[in-house]
Amino acid sequence: MRILIVATMVYLVVFACAPTQPPKPDPGDDLVEKGRRLFFEETFAGNGRTCGSCHPAENNLTIDPAFIATLPDDDPLFVAEFNPELKENFENPRLMREFGLIVENQDGFDDLANNFNMRGVPHTLGLRTSIDSRDGFHTGWSGDGAPGDGSLRSFATGAVIQHFTKTLNRIPGADFRFPTDEELDAMEAFQLSLGRQEEIVLPLPLKGILASRGQEIFNDATSGKCFVCHVNAGANANPAIFGEGAGNLNFNTGVEELPEQPADGIGEKNPPDDGFGTAGNGEFNTPSVIEAADTGPFFHNNSVSTLEGAVAFYNSGAFNNSPAGQLLAGATGSGIDLEVTQVEAVAAFLRVINTLDNIRQSIDHLETSKKLTYSSGQTSEDLLKLAGHETDDSIMVLEGGRLHPIAVSYLEEAKRLTDEAITHKAGPTRLINEAISNQKMARDQMVEQSTTSKK
Repeated sequence: MRILIVATMVYLVVFACAPTQPPKPDPGDDLVEKGRRLFFEETFAGNGRTCGSCHPAENNLTIDPAFIATLPDDDPLFVAEFNPELKENFENPRLMREFGLIVENQDGFDDLANNFNMRGVPHTLGLRTSIDSRDGFHTGWSGDGAPGDGSLRSFATGAVIQHFTKTLNRIPGADFRFPTDEELDAMEAFQLSLGRQEEIVLPLPLKGILASRGQEIFNDATSGKCFVCHVNAGANANPAIFGEGAGNLNFNTGVEELPEQPADGIGEKNPPDDGFGTAGNGEFNTPSVIEAADTGPFFHNNSVSTLEGAVAFYNSGAFNNSPAGQLLAGATGSGIDLEVTQVEAVAAFLRVINTLDNIRQSIDHLETSKKLTYSSGQTSEDLLKLAGHETDDSIMVLEGGRLHPIAVSYLEEAKRLTDEAITHKAGPTRLINEAISNQKMARDQMVEQSTTSKK
């Protein structure tokens, strides 16, 4: 009966208002700013978590074990460790802390001890370009994380029910409250404002030999074939193969068939994840790979920790023998069989395009920071800190692949100037402008004139 009540209320909340995608945000958009505050501050009368508990802005709107290790023990993310009402079957603290996995009951709450999966937290960057498909909205790891129509509005409602509850009874009005229509409008607008607002167009005129070779392999129909499911390195399927308007699609890539799943090695219950729907078909949706290099671990269960390992997975029997691998072989004549050096080249390409997007975001934050006053909802200091986080990511991503050391030196100077601007309350404009200049010089080390990222 409890499940029926929740399901009925979810239906009413979701279908009382038809989902619509708001227009692209303008700087200072009031609805986006309201959504930002709700996303990071509103607990919906629940256990203390906000959307930002699992999607922190300073960590690319996702969580991983390294970031989790920096949080205090009383952080709401760890509510299962200090709230007796949520001690059992709400989270597995060990799998959360060691592997960044959280409990999901996408098939219902009727058997919490046995009917669950452990999933990583997908970032919420570039959603405007990645959640639409000819089959409807695809949100979460397979579109099954949202009740109703799968839209971002529905996803927010499902997240409150799943993750914000005070007790496992999950009674609306007692354990949490539903977001209002106005709140859903604002949170949807905010989430759609995050990250890229449009696709990049490949090929980019890259300067580095390794990344350039990786881009060729990525788009080659006889070797990498990545473009089949990631057109322009995004989340959408190739219309030449899957038809016009295919958009984001679900595939069973065989990740669950990997013989060694790291999270299984510590003796905690970790049921296989059967993917989309009840009882599941092993399918998960396709993430964009532009943002991949600084948002690992990878795949729905965080089973691979490095970018190079994630690329190499597609050489494996688990992928080539999977339904998705067989579909790819049917469409292109063969499976994927890359040399080790080709794997590294593709990873280098992904590292460079991730860095270029980080630089774009850093410049956006720096430019906007000059326009805000300290009375704004989001302060200039907030944006400077986000610009600094993006720059840290750029440095980490390039150094991880030993790529573009001169660009790294420009980025390090940009970070120093940004940090100085944060503490220089009076007249930091000169420092911000110099930081922007260094960001652009770093970008110029990696790519020739680009219509997608040049400002």
